[in-house]
Amino acid sequence: MEKLDFYINGSWVTPSGVKTLDVINPASEEKVTKISLGDASHVNEAVQAARKAFQTYSQTPVEQRIDLLTTIREIYKRRLDDVADAIQTEMGAPTYLAKGAQAMVGLGHLKAAIRSLTNHNFEYEHGNFIIRHEPIGVCGLITPWNWPVNQVVSKLAPCLAAGCTAILKPSEIAPLSSMVIAEILDEAKVPAGVFNLINGMGPVVGEAMSAHPDIDMMSFTGSTRGGVAVAKASADSVKRVSQELGGKSANIILDDANFEKSIRAGVDSCMSNTGQSCNAPTRMLVPAVRKDDAYSIAKDAAEKVIAGDPTKDSTTIGPLVSNVQYEKVQNLIQKGIDEGAELLIGGTGKPDGLEKGYYAKPTVFGDVQNDMAISKEEIFGPVLSMLTYENIDDAVAIANDTEYGLAAYVSGEDKETLTSIARRLRAGQIHVNYGSGGADAPFGGYKQSGNGREKAEWGLEEFLEVKAIMGA
Repeated sequence: MEKLDFYINGSWVTPSGVKTLDVINPASEEKVTKISLGDASHVNEAVQAARKAFQTYSQTPVEQRIDLLTTIREIYKRRLDDVADAIQTEMGAPTYLAKGAQAMVGLGHLKAAIRSLTNHNFEYEHGNFIIRHEPIGVCGLITPWNWPVNQVVSKLAPCLAAGCTAILKPSEIAPLSSMVIAEILDEAKVPAGVFNLINGMGPVVGEAMSAHPDIDMMSFTGSTRGGVAVAKASADSVKRVSQELGGKSANIILDDANFEKSIRAGVDSCMSNTGQSCNAPTRMLVPAVRKDDAYSIAKDAAEKVIAGDPTKDSTTIGPLVSNVQYEKVQNLIQKGIDEGAELLIGGTGKPDGLEKGYYAKPTVFGDVQNDMAISKEEIFGPVLSMLTYENIDDAVAIANDTEYGLAAYVSGEDKETLTSIARRLRAGQIHVNYGSGGADAPFGGYKQSGNGREKAEWGLEEFLEVKAIMGA
């Protein structure tokens, strides 16, 4: 199976004379397909198509865009199993996760975009002048491998809803689900040039997109290092840059009747998706006086996390996405040991019986200090760091003592106390007792976790310019 085509100007195009890259199934380490690696010439071709399409698509009535998104959503429903299979193949998500949240979230983003578009007021009087919201133009979308469909559709749905045109560069590690999305849009008869897909490497295709003078906006999800590169390359053309970057989310566990329940849920949430979620609660803060109890509960919860073949129903977590990611996680686990953290469970190496595949042991560290590497760096693996606090003020200070600010968690029994703490945490999303707003809540971070917001009406507004008409 080869997936060598790009989708440009409404057609599948096979580029000639380009390098190719093997796509690896991380559960088996086997090659499943190969993709073409584009370059600046392909970006330029896509930009020309998107620029031309913007002239007409930007003027389409709202009702027409609602109909288009509704058609896309209906086809997506029919192709749901194809989307899930692609996700499982390319990044190793267990069946329950691939067919559940990983694939289903695309439907949620499309529904939220349709609702936001239906309710948005694109022109209104404000005092003695008129305010108009207009599509920003041609948008470059760069997405990661960890939640491939989530990040593609959370950008693409509001982009199309706003009346913008798009060039998508999915992760070269996990491109298959994005190619299914392209097939869905093709079947929905999205106008030629409105959506384009080019596979390639970040330093080549991503750089060419960011630097292109005829791309009006870059929307990037990935590492903070990658976000900095996109911002620098975009600076010369003064385009808008929206970024969702790294995270190192704290989870404050309160000493109350929900103590054990909160810790168990925190371990499960950290380990989910093999720890490969930018908003995972990877720093668990527990009361110093309950440290031993907390460690015992966390260890027991982690023992129940089963790493294995993602196609088996008994599997809790699948492999890490690649050998590069596996080595990174192994190095950071070893660094935690070397820095003196207490290894409660897990450690380096692969779980017993899993010699093939990029599997890591579910790992929990105790006695972690906030200046240790495992507390500061985004590990992106099934690794939980447990820290202690003396009182609420101490817990909030530790939680906020990070260069990131994507998400934070606070778990316990008293809602008033939980809400008070949530207001003090410096992050874009605060999960009280692991609550979630799904596709309807704004998503984005403080500090080095990025800027801008995705999802629902906040995501729609990212792709709109504001115009004031005075004296009319």
